[in-house]
Amino acid sequence: MSKRSPTEASTAVAPSKSSKRDEPSSGFSFDASAYEDIEVWPVFKRIVHECMRPHWVLFAISAATMAISSATSGAIPLLLQRMGDDVFVNKNETLLFVIPLGLMMVMIIRSLCVWLGAVVDASLSTKIVAQLRFRMFDTIAAADLAWIQGFSSGRFVSAFINDVTAVNAAGTAIIIGIFRNGLTFVSVFGAMLYLDWRMSLVVVAGAPIAVLNLNRQKKRIKRASSFSYQETGSLSSRLSQTLTSMRVVKAYGQEETETERLRRVVLNLRKYAMKTTRAGASVGPVWDTGIGIGVAAALFYGGWQGIYGTVTLGHFMGFIAAALLVVSPLKALSSIQTTLITGLVAAARVFAVIDYPSHVIEKPGAKPLQVKGGAISFKNVDFGYEAGRLALSDFNLEIPSGQKVALVGPSGAGKSTVLNLILRFYDPSTGNVAIDGQDLRDLTIPSVRAAMALLTQDPVLFDDTIAANIRYGSEGASDEAMIAAANAAAAHDFIVQLPKGYLSHVGEAGNRLSGGERQRIAFARAMLRDSPIILLDEPTSALDAESEAKVQEAMLRLLAGRTVVMIAHRLATVQRADKICYMERGRVMESGTHVELVALGGKYAHLVKKQLLVDDQQIAGGAEAHALAPTA
Repeated sequence: MSKRSPTEASTAVAPSKSSKRDEPSSGFSFDASAYEDIEVWPVFKRIVHECMRPHWVLFAISAATMAISSATSGAIPLLLQRMGDDVFVNKNETLLFVIPLGLMMVMIIRSLCVWLGAVVDASLSTKIVAQLRFRMFDTIAAADLAWIQGFSSGRFVSAFINDVTAVNAAGTAIIIGIFRNGLTFVSVFGAMLYLDWRMSLVVVAGAPIAVLNLNRQKKRIKRASSFSYQETGSLSSRLSQTLTSMRVVKAYGQEETETERLRRVVLNLRKYAMKTTRAGASVGPVWDTGIGIGVAAALFYGGWQGIYGTVTLGHFMGFIAAALLVVSPLKALSSIQTTLITGLVAAARVFAVIDYPSHVIEKPGAKPLQVKGGAISFKNVDFGYEAGRLALSDFNLEIPSGQKVALVGPSGAGKSTVLNLILRFYDPSTGNVAIDGQDLRDLTIPSVRAAMALLTQDPVLFDDTIAANIRYGSEGASDEAMIAAANAAAAHDFIVQLPKGYLSHVGEAGNRLSGGERQRIAFARAMLRDSPIILLDEPTSALDAESEAKVQEAMLRLLAGRTVVMIAHRLATVQRADKICYMERGRVMESGTHVELVALGGKYAHLVKKQLLVDDQQIAGGAEAHALAPTA
């Protein structure tokens, strides 16, 4: 299914209020107030158009079963009317056998249709849920990192689980609630009108009061459900953050603080859930009261006509049966309002995610990258994550193929931005980034990223086996190639000592392994990928001396003969580079070899002196501590 354009989407689900300041200005918000005043009808049409129409065959089968089961509901009072008049009054012995048999057949047909309808509706329902989740993830996977990182992961998880489930409930309410109960009401009410149109009008006389109550509660339900979804997202976010940070929580004795924060979110969620319940709870009783008064009035009117008029026993039995049967679909239609409105609010949030327009897109006719040597160039590049604030300004850099270039400088200088632009996580505002003379914006995104391997100071491992983590991005690699990569990354020896070797699970984020082991597995993954361009973001900064020595050994093998861009702070890493670029305020201030820049006596030389001074102080401090240590 094709994705709607941003303009088209905005007419359907655009929030009416601005999003919170701490959320990206993308036209999308998790803020509840942004969805209080959504237009219900456009969202309703979109659910039907995008979620139901692709599955029209299932919908047609469901509709057919609904029509048949609804028709059988209308037949029941007519059979009872004939039973009363022809059997009880006129003593027709033939119909004594025919009518019960007919009623039995009607009930069997109705039961079969209800069963088949339930199965088809479940199939349709699960397809809608799967389709929405696929589309949401497609959008998130293709979206800009800045947008994704602007929200807590817990809010996306909540949207995937809770919002999509609510949309499905709304779709089910549309199919079953409106269509089936509507057909049943039409069928049964038609039988009522056929039997006695005057009593029929008496039965539904209280309906306008119930309809007015529905409209009065609609605004309250929409507001309460909007805030309920927001708090559900906050709960997922808070729980996710607390679980991933539990070591720090316990280390700083903040268990009670975190419990209280979670408690506030849970209580808010309960408050809005109760508001939604209270707003919707009055709908059913109002219908019951109105229809109950109508049925009581019809009983009196029918009894009066039975005594003084022309109403027969069978006529009265059939009508009262129809009047009682019409109560159920009417009540069901009224009770779906809460489900429908909460589902439409959730749908607006889901569609807002689906409609998010990624700013990094492939041009029509984009070509795959043809890597010749892996030379990288930045020409007059301007880029900023936020409007009016540049991370790179008139940035120029040439990296010949096969060379190792180190980026150094203070935090905020733009070093990580350089790597982000090479990976095409973002596109520059002006200027261009090219590999072997090919502008990245003219190339297919997968081919650009396939030419690179990224290693960071916090290696990303997935909760899977070591083999699966090494093969990540190189799924077709053989066992021999995987083991060779692990050997080259100095990881094989510790892997085979584990109880299950390469089939050992690493745990969430690799928490069953040490920092050095995680980093060596990440290096093995890069080795197996065998990319011509390597991007390093200080991959050894968080390691102890022994682990760093092993990783440095693996890194030398990995980097040989490849184009390398590294963010570095340690002199041992920087000195291995063919060229060093000192960056400040989004520009290269100095560039050259280590020897050249030290001789220049500029900012890099000053940085080196500071680091050497720190190293000397650490060495002296260690020696002093050793001298003061008591002898054995």
